[in-house]
This record gives sequence, C-alpha cells and structure tokens, in this order.
Amino acid sequence: MIQRLGKTGTVLGALMIAGMAGEALAFDGQPAAPRTIGPQDLSPSEALRAGARQYYSGDKAAALSSLQYAAENGQPMAAWKLGEMYSKGDGVKEDDLKAFEYYSQIVREHGDDRPDAPDAPFVSSAFVALGSYYLTGIDGAVPQSESRARQIFTHAASYFGDAAAQYELGRMYQKNNSRMAVRWYNLAALKGHVGAQARLGETLYEIGNSEKKKARGLMWMTVARAQASGVDASWINAMHEQYFAVSPETVRQQARSLADGWIEQNRPDILASQQVPSQ
Repeated sequence: MIQRLGKTGTVLGALMIAGMAGEALAFDGQPAAPRTIGPQDLSPSEALRAGARQYYSGDKAAALSSLQYAAENGQPMAAWKLGEMYSKGDGVKEDDLKAFEYYSQIVREHGDDRPDAPDAPFVSSAFVALGSYYLTGIDGAVPQSESRARQIFTHAASYFGDAAAQYELGRMYQKNNSRMAVRWYNLAALKGHVGAQARLGETLYEIGNSEKKKARGLMWMTVARAQASGVDASWINAMHEQYFAVSPETVRQQARSLADGWIEQNRPDILASQQVPSQ
C-alpha cells in the first residue's frame, strides 16, 4: 500500500546540496560544528517520502529513522509501514508488540477520519491488523479477545468498507452463522477479495439445497481459483478440487458457465492471458 506514495520529491536532495555548499558560520564568526542532516530537518510529510525512497532503495536502517520521525509527527502512512515492518521482521527484529503499538497509534489518532480521506486505506488496514492481534493475542502483552476482534473488524468492515475486515468477519461467523458469513463474504468477494470468493463459494455450497445453489457455490470457488496466487493458491486449489470431485456433472457444467461469465465481465485480463497466440 505504501507504494501509493508515488515518486519521492527532491526536497531531501536539495537539503543535502545546501549542506555541502560551504561551512556555516556561528554567530561569533567562528565555523559552526558540522552537523548531519536527519529526519528532524524535514517536515513530517517530507520525512515520509524520504523513508519510502530509502526503504525501496534497500536502505531500511535509514528508512526506519525517517519513518519513525514521520510517524511521531502525525503521518499515519509512516506508522502503518512501521507496523508492517515490525510485524514481519522486515529490516528490523520482528516485534509484534511494537507493531501493535504503531497500529494502535493510527487508530487512536485517525480512527474517526472520513472513510474517503486520503489516508483511509492505511487507517482501515490498521484496524484489521489490531483485530487480528486481538484474535490471537500477544503473549504477556495483549489478551486474546474474540469479542474485541469482532468489534474492531465490524467497524473497519462497516465504516471503511474494508474487504479484508469483511473477510475476517465472514470467517468468524462461518462456523455458527452461515447467513452472516455469506453477507460479509459476499461484500468482500464483490470487491475482488479472492479468499472471500473461495470461502463464499464453500459456504454457499454447504448450505445449498439444490443443484442450482450448489453450482453457485462451486462457481465462486472456480472464480477464486482462476485468480489465486501466492500463498492463497494452495488452499484455494485444494478446496476447489475437493468440492469439484464430489459434484455431479450437471453442477460442474453450471458452475463452469457461471464462472466463465463472471470472469469475462469482471476479469477479462485473465481470459486474455489464457489465449495462446496463433503461429
């Protein structure tokens, strides 16, 4: 998500050039002590851009300093990126509690921001991250609380319309409230959340009492399989194969037809990539 920052400006470069232009004089006429330019010489937004540039150029130590300064001075994108870095051990030692604290800062300072605000995707993502931590807990620091996790996911899903939060709610409801699970999965699936599409298909298939309804479930699993990549591909492919194997041929045919129509309308790029150039 931080890639949405765009190209880094030239402010940092200008400051560096100015710093090398000559030796500054103190008020008494004597040369001033040399000083290294750091994030404190930049505005918070400039420090954010510098941190993004440093991160993607591979200098994560410098990025950490710039992002910390930006986060401490009200930049939610910087706090979000720091949360991601600490949660994954990306350029820093993995530390879930530090990640939790950065996500909490975002929610505390920006939780009431408008859902169409420029920083809203980072705020809603922070809500989802916090919900996930409450769902599992952090040993000795954050108690596990399913009710708190559901409350946080519900806010992100309803107020921000966050697809990841809607997916997480679907998973929480799937075991004991299929109707609610379908509701949340469907909202996320329509936004293109591949995991939600697969789970929606699974839920619809399980509660379906006719071939038409089961075909609708298998259709969503087929749509998800066509788009799955990375870590999602394995479990989505396995799920599809499991339900495809036990489905009558009539259900399979209906599901294929529905899936082809959905992909043609919503993901024509997939069809284009599957076409083999003629020789």
